[in-house]
Amino acid sequence: MSDLISRIESDEAFRRESFPACRDRIFMAHAAVTAIPQVAISAMDEFNRASATGELDYSKVLLDDMDEVRVSAARLIQSSPDEIALLGPTSLGLSLVANGISWNEGDEIITYLDDYPANVYPWKFLERKGVKVVYLQPTEIGAITPELVEAAMTPNTRLLALASNNFLSGFRLDVEAIGALARKYGALFCLDAIQTCGAFETLAKDVDFLSADSHKWMLGPMTAGIVYVDKNRFEELEPSLLGAWNVKSPNFIAQDAVEFEPGGRRYEPGVLNSQGLVGMKASLDMLTNLGIPRVESRLLELKSAICEGLEAMNYKVISPQSGPNASGITSFTSLDNPKGIESLFPVLLEKNIVLSFRHDRDGVPYLRFSPHFYNTHSEIEAVLEGISNART
Repeated sequence: MSDLISRIESDEAFRRESFPACRDRIFMAHAAVTAIPQVAISAMDEFNRASATGELDYSKVLLDDMDEVRVSAARLIQSSPDEIALLGPTSLGLSLVANGISWNEGDEIITYLDDYPANVYPWKFLERKGVKVVYLQPTEIGAITPELVEAAMTPNTRLLALASNNFLSGFRLDVEAIGALARKYGALFCLDAIQTCGAFETLAKDVDFLSADSHKWMLGPMTAGIVYVDKNRFEELEPSLLGAWNVKSPNFIAQDAVEFEPGGRRYEPGVLNSQGLVGMKASLDMLTNLGIPRVESRLLELKSAICEGLEAMNYKVISPQSGPNASGITSFTSLDNPKGIESLFPVLLEKNIVLSFRHDRDGVPYLRFSPHFYNTHSEIEAVLEGISNART
């Protein structure tokens, strides 16, 4: 597996077999909804086959097999498997944090209004309980720095609720530094990690809570995800969804007292999306066997080629192009001709080139690259050529 990237670059037939999206299109929209690799498809197909023939042992699937998924997820973020709940989408995990903490009137949450809405509304809704939501105001989209966060903190700061990477600008958060700030001020830290998990190292040691669905950089299906809760926070984060699976129910008989299952299972109220989680595990194992630092290096290498080509065409790139805040997301626009950006998107789609189309709060349109490690330099060149040809 260590030479996977080298083989992808040298063996196009292998690449197309392993990543079916490559067969008919150039897919560079992993920050939206990913294209699923063959290893995950095969795992889910086998699950479906066994389910269709009645061979599936559900008692094993729901317990032993899902515990193996926890091991793979824990390996990705370097946590203990018993701190993992297997829940997606990302908003579900964030809402579990928002609804599971016992809030006091006057508590403050620091967040960012121009993060993806899933990481805004759970906190905004707590205002009805007297919680004060403090919105960071960076000078550039998504540019959340430790200095900016520390300046917003007060003795009433209860929680930092931030995204590991801005979905539009691709500005990557210094999670380690923010985690240190949270500990310094005695605040909790909840991370929306969907835009870095699977692409850049995102470690449990720096946060109290983390939520990420697999349908982006983890190369998994939708609604299969991970929620991390530091085991030292189990008593502080009360489960807000209850059912037969997270409350002990021997022989499926309800008890008079509510006693939660141990570990992360306490946050899983019912049966899981086992099919999707089997697919997620296959993709996670591929990524961690390759090595997330290797993936990170590959993404920044591709990013450099993208930015060089875009700037040669005089587009404005709003994403950090290098350094610790750079990520796999590269968004660009044309300040002189924004309508040209809007018209460019469908033209590229017709050529089977898949990017993402987004707007900022002021309505400025952007096209967003988000290639993964299996994309190639020749694909980058083809996309840049397609953009150039569409302008003429």
